[in-house]
Amino acid sequence: MSLRGCRRMEALYSVVLVLYCFVTLGVHGDTLTVLQAPEFVSFQKGDWPISGEKVPDLVALTMGFSVQEDLSWPGLQAGPLFQRPRANALVVVRGVDSLDFPQSVASYPLENPVPFTLDNVAETVHSLFAEDTPVVLQLAPSEERLYMLGKANAVFEDLPVTLQQIRARLSQDGSVLASLPLNSLSRNAEADLLFLSEVQVLHDITALLQRHKHLARDHSPDLYSLELSGLEELSRLYGQDSPQYRDAIAILASVLQKFGEEVYGLYGNSAMVEVVTVKTFEAPLTRKSRSILQSESISNPGIPYNLAYKYNFHYAVVFNIILWLMIGLAIAVIVISYNLWNMDPGYDSIIYRMTNQKIRMD
Repeated sequence: MSLRGCRRMEALYSVVLVLYCFVTLGVHGDTLTVLQAPEFVSFQKGDWPISGEKVPDLVALTMGFSVQEDLSWPGLQAGPLFQRPRANALVVVRGVDSLDFPQSVASYPLENPVPFTLDNVAETVHSLFAEDTPVVLQLAPSEERLYMLGKANAVFEDLPVTLQQIRARLSQDGSVLASLPLNSLSRNAEADLLFLSEVQVLHDITALLQRHKHLARDHSPDLYSLELSGLEELSRLYGQDSPQYRDAIAILASVLQKFGEEVYGLYGNSAMVEVVTVKTFEAPLTRKSRSILQSESISNPGIPYNLAYKYNFHYAVVFNIILWLMIGLAIAVIVISYNLWNMDPGYDSIIYRMTNQKIRMD
């Protein structure tokens, strides 16, 4: 073969390699999977990517709340105005780009996977349904981070959060160690225990909801946000080709599938369950905002004066409603007063027509 032919073959091989890498990245990228959704929340199946920073807006729209900026994404269609899901459970899994779920509603590629929170959605739920005290639970077992609002303070107060508490829970009766096929996972390794503790938390949440079914029957929507990083630790310690990592992926896919089905059934087939899988989070280019759940008016509900928030994104709407209503009432009062002041009692008022005519002549 000539030198020119060899160069052509090398160029063709390079093109094929680039196309293969492109296809591979497109298929095995980070994903957003909708495990469960009510019939009135319509997701269209397709390969429409969604940005990671838009996931909170997607959760808010599925729950029937308004967002500051319109979400121009064709995957979600507009639903009925007077129907909203009773709950939304979002699970973020770090350390894997996708999970093989037996059943799901739809799956979409996730681009720009920056860290995000559901603080704005939690604030909206808390402000709109403050009297009903809805369940708001945000949990990250690996960071021992737990935020609870409303009825969650009473129901999930015994939920193990710290690694020490979860290890003690794993040794008790009814733990997941007795029912899970651990295979290559060990009960003594630190990373394995972290992963198993996250599985135990998922199991305990559904068990507590089974015990307190009245939470799913009230009129206020509930919000659950969980962040799991056990797979990331296993990948870092054993590698992605290790049997521990593969067994953990299979276990987590099965557990999340069961978690979604149980939450969906507990809320009367009216709950949203989404799973976001990211290999690694990218560093955000925007300033990270402080969590609203760290505000003193929320973390300490017994503070004096019961002060409200300084600003709410519904402020502009409420201000316009009150402003134009007061202007309309003021104009109506002026017009009515002017007509009454210039009214001729002899011709316009029936009261004077019924009186004695001599009074009028005098």
